[in-house]
Amino acid sequence: MSRFQLLLYLFFSIAFTLPAQSPAPFSTDDLQRRTFLFFWEQADSNAQIPDRWPTRAFSSVAATGFGLSGYIVGAERGWVTREQAAERVLRTVRVLLELPQSDAAAGVSGYRGFFYHFLDHKHAHRFKDVELSSIDSGLLLAGVLSCQTYFDRNNPVEKAIRETTDALYRRVEWSWMLNANNRLSMGWRPDRGFIQAEWFGYTEAMILYVLALGSPTHTIPAESWDSWCQNYFWDEFQGQPHINFGPLFGHQYSHIWLDFRGIQDRYMRAKGIDYFENSRRATLANRAYCLQNPGKFKGYTDNIWGLTACDGPADFLAKNDPQHRCHEDRQRFHGYSARGAASDYMEDDGTIAPTAAGGSVPFAPEVCLPALEAMWNTHYDSLVGQYGFKDAFNPSFTACGKLPGGWFDTDYLGIDQGPILLMLENYRSGLIWDIMKQNPYIRKGLQRAGFEGGWLGKSAGIRTPGPAVPPNPEVPSNPLFFFERATYRESESAALPYRFLRPADGLASNAVPDHTWDDKNQLLDSQGKPKKLPLVVFLHGSGERGHDNEAQLRNGALAFTEPENFSQNPCFVLAPQCPVNDRWSGVDIRTAATWSEAPTESMRLLIQLIEKIRNENPAIDRDRIYLTGLSMGGAGTFDLLMRRPEWFAAAMPLCGGGDPRFAEKIKNVPMWVFHGRRDDVVPIHRSQAIVQALEKIKAPVRFSEYATLGHGIWQETYYNPAVLQWLFAQRKH
Repeated sequence: MSRFQLLLYLFFSIAFTLPAQSPAPFSTDDLQRRTFLFFWEQADSNAQIPDRWPTRAFSSVAATGFGLSGYIVGAERGWVTREQAAERVLRTVRVLLELPQSDAAAGVSGYRGFFYHFLDHKHAHRFKDVELSSIDSGLLLAGVLSCQTYFDRNNPVEKAIRETTDALYRRVEWSWMLNANNRLSMGWRPDRGFIQAEWFGYTEAMILYVLALGSPTHTIPAESWDSWCQNYFWDEFQGQPHINFGPLFGHQYSHIWLDFRGIQDRYMRAKGIDYFENSRRATLANRAYCLQNPGKFKGYTDNIWGLTACDGPADFLAKNDPQHRCHEDRQRFHGYSARGAASDYMEDDGTIAPTAAGGSVPFAPEVCLPALEAMWNTHYDSLVGQYGFKDAFNPSFTACGKLPGGWFDTDYLGIDQGPILLMLENYRSGLIWDIMKQNPYIRKGLQRAGFEGGWLGKSAGIRTPGPAVPPNPEVPSNPLFFFERATYRESESAALPYRFLRPADGLASNAVPDHTWDDKNQLLDSQGKPKKLPLVVFLHGSGERGHDNEAQLRNGALAFTEPENFSQNPCFVLAPQCPVNDRWSGVDIRTAATWSEAPTESMRLLIQLIEKIRNENPAIDRDRIYLTGLSMGGAGTFDLLMRRPEWFAAAMPLCGGGDPRFAEKIKNVPMWVFHGRRDDVVPIHRSQAIVQALEKIKAPVRFSEYATLGHGIWQETYYNPAVLQWLFAQRKH
């Protein structure tokens, strides 16, 4: 054996007998530093941050927003100098300001101050046909404003940063995105116009509304915050009562820049907590769900958990299973998706994202920090790299045996790296929060939204209305989103989802002109006198049963929100949803119309819900409560009338029916009954029999048969002005 061969033999002998390299000790500082380097080292030639790496296709304007704030962290932590950070920030924001903006479909980067969701790496122009994104522009502008405030020194570079960032923010035409609901559109495309969706309810877009409300140039109405809050979904999940939103990123993104500790808007004052506590509860609920692990996925432990939007393992099959032989895994697992868990949302395929715990560290450090450490130590070789945590992993996914140890992502995602870096800093020092507290635009936006207390002060809750801002008629609105979304919960197992339309809460489409709400839920006219409005209780049919808390509005309920109808008859509307395995009345109306003293579970809960709604809303006129329903809901209308006839001023059952033996119970309630003569689902004699019994005792009942129609008579009835005119004219005597 030659000397060279001997040395080679000894080298490989030693190499293969050495123990495996142990993971670097976990520390928040090391994790932050590595994550920071993703933004510092991977910015492209236009200083924009890639959507992902090492897979590299385009930059993400939201990731660039995270990166801008991240440069501040890097300067404060000493990973780069302040001068280096300032130079990088100035280059980034100058590029953004100088990029072309117009309504052209290509060769531009934005329009009216907004930016396209993704930009190509060569010119930072629109990538393919992506949308002009309001929320991604908002996340970018949040990072922009953090730099405006932080770089406050009197030198040419930092002065230029302040001027450039101010110009970027001031040119955004927020009001151009405003629809008749006083809500912002999700986006726009030059060839198709505005997206048929709007930002409402509790999502990641709180920061978007604060930015728009704070604008000195293109602001939106103060009432837009009420419109945003209207569709909040408060419910208890995993023992935590809070505003539910399944993926954790919705509880994190806005909190990166906004310190909600101790400040409250009107909604949170009523709940007695703040948004920070709400996110803490959501984090604990997410962890509790993972510990419960109903899907029986591998790898979930008390310290390894976290569901949010992230990459998923199904993309591995797209590349490595072209013959579709791994069919079962294709059905069970997903690619990139918004994973999460809430009382109304369940998206879980065993994929865990470190950013779920990393972005929630300030809310619940006692569970989030151990989670990061456990993921670091347990999966270091597969999950941790030069830029910290890779995006996601799934121990349950084996690709039909090709990945016996499970799937581990190879990419880092900018919008998932950002929350880890910035929220760890907020936990450690409060840096980004303290910077944004000093920004006048942010303070103004929060004040106009009605926030007060804590670091904002008491007087901050006094709103400054600002200029009247008409909606853009080109921006679509959806009447479905007029309805608040909630669940009436008697216990963990006894619950009834419902939608509730509350008038005059700031929505231009269903507002009562010259009326406002006070803190006691009173509706006041322009002289400050209380005003009362009717309540319509709407019961859906059997086809709309479920738990999505949306299907019940499919047939007929939205007629009450039509602008022409609502302007003439403003009202509250309550639309509960019956579970699949239950009915409003005790029998199937297709085969019988027998009434029983014992209500169904759904009817029992509905009675309690109506009582609750009546008590909590003093603006409801108790002499003008109306009941209507279709098909199964038509039978439910009769059922409920027989239990609480004293509540209702009038009723309109459609294609239902009631037990004629108990007509005496409802003889004092004015009623208009509708049925299609050709109905082959619910026999018309179900309605005829109860009507005849009511007529016999001279009850105030009307009956309309549609001679040429069958079961689906909802449009013809609810959109008939004469029918609604009759209904709203009724009053208890």
